[in-house]
Amino acid sequence: MNAGAFLITFREALEAAIIVAIIVAYLRRTNRTEQIKNVWIGVGLSLLASILFGAAILGLYGGLEEKELFEGLASYLAVIVITSMIYWMATKGKNIRAEIESRISNTIGPLALIGFTFIVVFREGLETVLFLTPFATQDFGGTLLGLIAGLIGALVLAYLIYGLGMRINLRTFFYYSSILLVFVAAGLAGYGTHELIEWAEEEGMDLGFIGETAYDLGIPSESLWHHKGAVGSVLAVLFGYSVTMEWGRIIVQFGYLILALYLVLRVYGREPALSPKENKLKSTV
Repeated sequence: MNAGAFLITFREALEAAIIVAIIVAYLRRTNRTEQIKNVWIGVGLSLLASILFGAAILGLYGGLEEKELFEGLASYLAVIVITSMIYWMATKGKNIRAEIESRISNTIGPLALIGFTFIVVFREGLETVLFLTPFATQDFGGTLLGLIAGLIGALVLAYLIYGLGMRINLRTFFYYSSILLVFVAAGLAGYGTHELIEWAEEEGMDLGFIGETAYDLGIPSESLWHHKGAVGSVLAVLFGYSVTMEWGRIIVQFGYLILALYLVLRVYGREPALSPKENKLKSTV
């Protein structure tokens, strides 16, 4: 199972589940229960659209000759989307309930509610497809397992929170998951740079020291610690580990890692203190 795919899907699916739960709870509270079926229609349509979009992306990849260029650009696009998602949740996530309820209060008619639910849920599905595309091109089976496990985990947690009343500090959860996602994104940035370097060299471009090997650990490909081995592949997905790197990859990967970690810590202010109240898993959403 691809650990990065699990983490990304778990977080995106949890965000989608939280949004749907907020919409349904608001409709019940305002005596609009007859409109809840429209919410589920919007959810179903968004899931179908996400699946079709993912299939189209993989179909496009299968027909390409310059796969290194596609994987490099797809990795960069995923990094951009992950970064924007982390920033949005850090700055806007704490007011997500008020923002959604404000929009739902002005949403009248079944088509409007279906459309609104489709848009907010499909956004999460679209982000998930873009995030997982670089992983799927490397390991489709592992990525699929990570996707399924992430969906199940998110739905279980969402049910515990909104179905059984479990209390959890979601801002603390998103804080720590954002830090993990920064490492995943840094690894994607590094991998994308590696693929672009390979593509450029195949095209006969002279990259200078950017394409030169910065280090080589000399670990054989059959070793567990190789970045394609049982242990190394997990480290590669979560932390961008590789037994060999070019200078260009090191500059991009670790440059992004340092900058993104600094911004996450700055946006959140500081690491959330685990006070007695938070240890009781108080919900903030």
